[in-house]
Amino acid sequence: MNLYDFFLSRMPEDRSRPFLELPDGDAISYAETDARSGGLASMLMILGVRPGDRVAVQVDKSADALLLYLACLRAGAVYLPLNLAYTPAEVRYFLEDAGPALFLCRAADRGVMQALGAEIGVPHVLTLEALVETAADAPAHFVNAPRADDDLAAILYTSGTTGRSKGAMLTHANLRSNCEVLVELWRFTSQDRLLHALPIFHTHGLFVATNVTLAACSSMILLPRFDVAEVLRHLPNATTMMGVPTFYTRLLAEPAFDRALVTHMRLFISGSAPLTAETHKAFEARTGHRILERYGMTETNMITSNPYDGARVAGTVGYALPGVAIRLADQESGEMVTDEVGVVEVRGPNVFKGYWRMPEKTAAEFRTDGYFITGDLGEIAQDGRLTLVGRAKDLIISGGLNVYPAEVEAAIDPLPGVAESAVIGVPHADFGEAVVAVVVRSGATDEAAIVGALGGALARFKQPKRVVFVDELPRNTMGKVQKNALRETYRDLFAEVSA
Repeated sequence: MNLYDFFLSRMPEDRSRPFLELPDGDAISYAETDARSGGLASMLMILGVRPGDRVAVQVDKSADALLLYLACLRAGAVYLPLNLAYTPAEVRYFLEDAGPALFLCRAADRGVMQALGAEIGVPHVLTLEALVETAADAPAHFVNAPRADDDLAAILYTSGTTGRSKGAMLTHANLRSNCEVLVELWRFTSQDRLLHALPIFHTHGLFVATNVTLAACSSMILLPRFDVAEVLRHLPNATTMMGVPTFYTRLLAEPAFDRALVTHMRLFISGSAPLTAETHKAFEARTGHRILERYGMTETNMITSNPYDGARVAGTVGYALPGVAIRLADQESGEMVTDEVGVVEVRGPNVFKGYWRMPEKTAAEFRTDGYFITGDLGEIAQDGRLTLVGRAKDLIISGGLNVYPAEVEAAIDPLPGVAESAVIGVPHADFGEAVVAVVVRSGATDEAAIVGALGGALARFKQPKRVVFVDELPRNTMGKVQKNALRETYRDLFAEVSA
């Protein structure tokens, strides 16, 4: 089934109800959503886009950008959103790899992107504004392209921190199964108004937030970006909010963000990066709300969630979603493990089809029984609750002993004078890797104070051999700390010792 047909089947009888509510007070109803996305889908067909063709998109977040996503679903095209931070040199790779029939860019980038598209052989390079303008005269009634469950709906490229970026192929069934489950699990109804301040080139803002809103027939307050003042202004009109940990830490820094402001709120959800236990507890103390943390990734959509009813345990990401199975494997042997840290593997209707034009990489990331190897390290409690301890590539092996960065960070972050930390391993002649803590201060502290405080909390081999201080940690657009960048910055920290 075409995912848009699924959305149609869930639309309210009264289609004058708003789907998108915009900061300037305007709203786009479900009826307008259907008509305007139909006009855009008609334009895609006029431009020669056929089912299965890729449509690459690097445009600012807007209502039109979301309507374009729906138009691609309706036309059977494969939606390919690109991070706004990508440079033309980076965009070149994605266009060459994906071979889109159409590339939509920002007006400010039109000249350089049209030249790039001509060089690569992209049939059409347009601005979204130009497409929307011409679509106004296109037929609004559009017969959606038939799509099988296994047909591609989107390709999302991974960040590419370890080699070439990989295009994760997501099917109509992948996206439909996930939003159906989340609507039920998180109790979304037509009465909800989701405050949306996330980017829409990523799974979180595009598929989780948007698809859940459509599947629940609810409405969305669409902000162009996360701006604390704007979020505070619109919170009184919302019932739910999805965010990354940075959203919540920045809200907590605002005196105006208090219990009275959010008494009407039903649910706060966090994902895309780990939420510290300190933030979780501080948020509850300030607002009375316990943030619901969940776990997902580009290749799988959502995998686990803390419960709506029941304990939302700080530092954990909850239980496998209905219909999804998780297990742990030894990092070296691949053998299944229990009662110890292992690599999280997942199987279910949410798991992607594979990596675009990378059959060998796809085969390497799947077990023969269909489980996808996430690369995340975790522990599963006896009741099935999952706790993540880091990425397999972030594991530190110091003196032959495994050190999990999340454990060390959990010991450092509550210390006086510490705002947050990131723990990495860097080359060391004697130990292979040395544990290094990169710390952002919130007050008076120094290296000796931190190392001294950890003496009774961590085994000696887990304690940082150095603590370095920075003004802020490097993060990507979703708030994830870029530990690969930190490892590169500090790789020679022990060079003199090694010499």
